[in-house]
Order: sequence, then C-alpha cells, then structure tokens
Amino acid sequence: MIKLLIIPILGDALRYAIRLMRLEDIAQANEIDRECFPEWPPASYKREILFSKLSLYLVACERENKNPLADQAAEPKENQRTASRLGQFWHKLRLFFSSEESLSSATNQRIVGLSGLWIMSDDAHLTTIGIREPYRRQGIGELLLIAALELALTRNARVVTLEVRSSNLVAQRLYEKYGFSRMGLRRGYYTDNGEDAVIMSTDTLTSASFQSHLQRLKQAHAQRWGKADCQIGQYPRPQG
Repeated sequence: MIKLLIIPILGDALRYAIRLMRLEDIAQANEIDRECFPEWPPASYKREILFSKLSLYLVACERENKNPLADQAAEPKENQRTASRLGQFWHKLRLFFSSEESLSSATNQRIVGLSGLWIMSDDAHLTTIGIREPYRRQGIGELLLIAALELALTRNARVVTLEVRSSNLVAQRLYEKYGFSRMGLRRGYYTDNGEDAVIMSTDTLTSASFQSHLQRLKQAHAQRWGKADCQIGQYPRPQG
C-alpha cells in the first residue's frame, strides 16, 4: 500500500493535504468533475478505487487543525478487519453497492481538488486535474501535479503523458514548466466541440536532470505558498 507522507516546511501549519482518494471522497469528487468538466461522462471512481490496479486518484483536502497523518494511521485497522482475500472481496462488494451518501458521511473533510493517473507497465497517463473554482490560483493544481509525478515514480513509471486542450495555454505552460514537451496532436479529441488535444510527455522520470528540476520546483512552490510539500513513499534513485 502506498503511503503518502505530508512534510510541512517553513514552520507553517498545513492548510491543504494531498492524499489518495478514498470512497468517502467520491461524492465531492463528482461535484468537482461536474464543475470542471461538465462535458465529461461521470467517472467510475468507486469501481476504480475498489478493483482497478491501474488507476490512482489523489485529492487535495482542507485540514482543520488535525495531524496530517492521522487519517492514514487509521487505514490499516480497516485492512486488518478484512485480512483474508475472501473477506476483502466481500468487503469491497458491500462497499461497491453502498450509496455515495452513506460513504460520504464518513468524512467532514472539504475536498478542493483532484488528480488522476492511469499506469500501464512503465508508462503513466495523467488523466485529470480539477480544482473547485473558489480554490484556483492558490497553487493547489500545481501541488497535485507534483504529487502525481511523485506517485508515478513510486509505481516505477518511466514517463508521464497527458492530453490538454489546444486552447488551454495556461495548463500547457504549467506542464512545460514541469518538464513536459509537446509530442503531437490528437485531432478532434474533445467530443463536446471537436477541439484538438495537445499530447505532452515528460523525459525519463528517474533521470538525474528531471529529478533535480522537480526538486527545485517543489522548493519554489513551497516558498511561494508557504504551506506544504508532498512526497509519496520512496522512488528509484536518479540514473545517469
């Protein structure tokens, strides 16, 4: 199980935390999707969280004077209650048929943004980054991008690719800042208006140059926003 380590810097209390999406986050995740991507069909978060080994989702949530690791410290208890494979299967099946309302009642955390990865072999695909409108331009999207890149590293991904609307120059500049390069176009990729998608991809994630660049950007983000830096587990040492 991947553990997300939230590391405070500059002595400030964490305002936001980045962690893996949980079932109780789904209702709020759907709200964010409807606000940010109204043209998209509803995502199958429940099925992917419970059963998919390829898709991973991160959320940015507000903290209210809580230990940033408290929620994660409680996670193994649930895992212990469903230790056997058969027990895990029936537990997941029960959760799958639970309503979003009953699941969401288990949390009072405000989810302000999310990002998603699809990992196949050694390639990771950044499928989404969405932020609630009142929380934009506060560095949260960039923090989710940092966390997604590090999550890809923990899963031994070689590169991360994505598609972005050709008109979304703000997002393209952010991705370029983090080492993504334009690789081509997917003509008419977006079905709502037939807009082209720009394909972007990173260099090798484990290269010394990429990791050095990522660390510098993480520090710059922390200095600007003064809230949090995020790491996810341990990832391979730089090569070359």
